[in-house]
Amino acid sequence: MNLKSFILLSTIIISITLNSVKAEKPKNTDNGTWTSDNGNGTFTNPLFYDEFSDPDLIRVGDDYYLTGTTMHTMPGLPILHSRDLVNWELISYAIERLDLGPEMRLENGRDFYGQGIWAPCFRYNDGTFYIFSNVNGHGTQVFTATDPHGPWKHQQMRAKLHDLTVLFDDDGKKYAVWGYDEVRMVQLTDDVLDVVPGTEKVIVPRGSGAGEGSHIYKIDGKYYITNTNYDPMCYQVCLRADNPYGPYEVNVMSAEENLGIGTSYQLRDLRKGPPYNIYKPDSNFVGCIPMHQGGIVQIQTGEWWGWSMMDHNSVGRLTCLSPVTWVNGWPYFGLPGNLTRTPRTWVKPNTGFSSTPKAVYQRNDDFSGPQLQKIWQWNHVPVDNKWSLKERKGYLRLHTLPTNDFWRARNSLTQRAIGPESYAITELDASKLKNGDVAGLALLNLPYAWIGMTKKDKKLVLQFFNQQETKLIEVETNNKKVWLKAHCNFDTNIGKLSYSFDCENFTEIGGEIIMPYQLRTFQGIRYTLFSYNNKGIEGGYADFNDFKVIEPRCKGLTQPIPHNQIITLTSLADNSLLVNWRNHIRPIDKKSPFAKEKSSHFKVIDKGNGRVALQSVATGGFVTVKGIGGLAEVRIEKEEQGNNSLFQWVDMLQGDLMLMSLNTNRYLFVDPNQGSLCSADAPGARPDRKGGACFIWELVKE
Repeated sequence: MNLKSFILLSTIIISITLNSVKAEKPKNTDNGTWTSDNGNGTFTNPLFYDEFSDPDLIRVGDDYYLTGTTMHTMPGLPILHSRDLVNWELISYAIERLDLGPEMRLENGRDFYGQGIWAPCFRYNDGTFYIFSNVNGHGTQVFTATDPHGPWKHQQMRAKLHDLTVLFDDDGKKYAVWGYDEVRMVQLTDDVLDVVPGTEKVIVPRGSGAGEGSHIYKIDGKYYITNTNYDPMCYQVCLRADNPYGPYEVNVMSAEENLGIGTSYQLRDLRKGPPYNIYKPDSNFVGCIPMHQGGIVQIQTGEWWGWSMMDHNSVGRLTCLSPVTWVNGWPYFGLPGNLTRTPRTWVKPNTGFSSTPKAVYQRNDDFSGPQLQKIWQWNHVPVDNKWSLKERKGYLRLHTLPTNDFWRARNSLTQRAIGPESYAITELDASKLKNGDVAGLALLNLPYAWIGMTKKDKKLVLQFFNQQETKLIEVETNNKKVWLKAHCNFDTNIGKLSYSFDCENFTEIGGEIIMPYQLRTFQGIRYTLFSYNNKGIEGGYADFNDFKVIEPRCKGLTQPIPHNQIITLTSLADNSLLVNWRNHIRPIDKKSPFAKEKSSHFKVIDKGNGRVALQSVATGGFVTVKGIGGLAEVRIEKEEQGNNSLFQWVDMLQGDLMLMSLNTNRYLFVDPNQGSLCSADAPGARPDRKGGACFIWELVKE
């Protein structure tokens, strides 16, 4: 039965059981959750493949700490800890709940979506950790602790400084910087709760190229401020001055790096809908995807590293890590020869510590512990006496509270969905629902979609609802227990919901769910457990037993590098095959007789840290980048020639790869459909990956 054929804006009662299909079995389900550390001395961006917005990072001795925006979700301001900048652990939150008004509690018809804790500034000074953050409509908040594990003390500043950054200068003065386009600075009082009168000044006038989301540092006696521009696309700049109040010069430090991802479905007009006007831009449009809004840090060995975020479509804003190169007193994201472009894969920072590859979060929860797993956050401030882990051992119980729809349901429990692809599965016991109760599993977004159970006229009914299509589908059932599954593919930004009454055979319902990037919640998709009563009363309760997240592609190195094996390389742009042609690398048509010879065969030789040499099977020589890596400068040499013969193997997470020359720090390149010789001068991938720098590798069957 084609569910899409049902009439929209109507309730559909399905009185017969839909044809069941065997549950789709994701591959590699034993690989756990996303881990950026490849285990071979390298890491792959993003650090976390789930939302971590507006990141700010500090180093305290040998320890690194990171926090970011959490908007309306509680607890807020996660504190992450690392020793190597790649492997992180969630150790605490700075605020268990921020309850400053009814909108934060979803009361009186009000909500706080897309507001709350914005763009925090993380600092350490004289034994105290500080987090400064603006809260919409409630001014600037300050959180302090002597131990990052907590407890944290919360105070409100007497000044309102949006998206601020703070500098504790070495002369004892304290400064705050904020603003977009026009950047301002003011001196803070010693308790950092107010501004010193008469000290506020414009340090960068409008039209100078500055942006927002500033991070300020003092380095070798100079003042540096990083911030981002978002119009017409995102890029990051650095401001530099000899004095705190300037004058400041402006220089671009990170631009165009999209990691081979283009802008997908977008929702711009939030006022009209549902249905909303969702559109999909051209595949090469990047918008706010390029890396932006971050800062820099110097590690123990003197290296400099930077971090920033990407507006990565419906999964949310992802945090990435970049090597930093200094040129003429300016910091640049990227490597010499390829400044402003961050590698997707690179060697880990040399902090002197080698952490075991691990994920930052424990996503699965069987609800048997005394507390929820740390990854969970409530949608707005929860009602504590209306949920429990104790009332039924091994279950999360959500009592239903009155509201009209899922959007305003209180005590909705969320965790960030994770890319590039994931499944969330939970078991729902609906036996104690009362008339008007609805409970289930949702994809929290705008528009949202959910699947669950409701009690109508003393009967249980399974329901699916897609807000975009205002589509409600109902399935009558005698079952009181159901397994619910949500699937998100963040390469396509399409979701699907399904159900099962035996946890083995799942039935997809409702068709494809378009998941747009939107700025109403200012967050990515969230897997959400919810319950509410649509009759205006407190009803019964729903029991959730177990919650699991399955990730088919949870490693930055999706396939092992084929060391000591023979491969062919095919351009993703024009399907041409790379061959050894007169000791040059040349693309040819696969139908050419030349393609059948061993000239297209290359042996992959392991050189450590994810680096390889490519040996031509036809001649025994090595692919080598000469000069500046221009046209005809990718040659086959009889002997290896150090870095000139080495490539960083860069897995692009969708079955393709790029090969970064360690001579140029740029990528092997084939000019599409031109038939010219190869070069090694591509700065990165085009969003559609058909610019000539991405290749498919295949093993040669001997």
